Amino acid sequence: MTLAQDIDGPEIARAKRQGAGLRASVYRMAMPGHLCPFGLKSKSLLERKGYVIDDNLLTTREQVDAFQAAHDVDETPQAFIDGKRIGGYSDLKEHFGYRVLGEDDTSYQPVIAIFAATALMALAIVLNLYDGFPILTWLKWFFATSMVALAIQKLRDVEAFVNGFLGYDLLARRYVPYGYAYPFAELYTGVGMMGLIGTGSALICLVAPVGMFIGTIGAISVIKAVYVDKRELTCACVGGGSNVPLGAISLTENLVMLGMGVWMLGVWMAG
Repeated sequence: MTLAQDIDGPEIARAKRQGAGLRASVYRMAMPGHLCPFGLKSKSLLERKGYVIDDNLLTTREQVDAFQAAHDVDETPQAFIDGKRIGGYSDLKEHFGYRVLGEDDTSYQPVIAIFAATALMALAIVLNLYDGFPILTWLKWFFATSMVALAIQKLRDVEAFVNGFLGYDLLARRYVPYGYAYPFAELYTGVGMMGLIGTGSALICLVAPVGMFIGTIGAISVIKAVYVDKRELTCACVGGGSNVPLGAISLTENLVMLGMGVWMLGVWMAG
């Protein structure tokens, strides 16, 4: 009888989280030309949970094939706890109660990471260049740096971005080259706004309309796809192949571009 069978439910969960002095075995690939990262992550996770690890390195292709055949598995690493096979790294995370995204699952983690980073960048800029903390100035820098960061994500793989973008953008569906131009237009708008914040320069006339145009088309496209047609899509806002759901975040991004363009153009005209 195992420790888990001797104790109550909450204690079982605690034992799984902390290891409870149990031993675990990990079989992982460590060949001269390839050190499996998931094997290292499995070993590290078990160690953090308090397990004593029996670390078994598979150093040749023959050893890997023999292990997979013996245990009827098609991948390594494989983790065993108390003699029971748990599986690979994702299986191990699930065993300890961590969320593991499935192939069709969505997550806001990519945009949270980007917006958190750009918010801190904007904070650093404002504290370095301005007296006090003008909140509106911080917002302008936050929006502008966010546009640049999102454009960079799209430019990492333009083809993959376009594949996702064509799923919902109304203009790109009618004129595909617009999809390829979009990341560059977003980058141009973001950098242009960063350079023109607070200047009152007439160059705003060359930047603001671009942001207003792509922001308007984008907002209308998202509203139609999500709120009118009720389609469940992933957003290409952080690049192709992302698992960010199309919806409020995407709509906000486009409305911010539209709003920033209107605001900067209005300030210039008023001045």
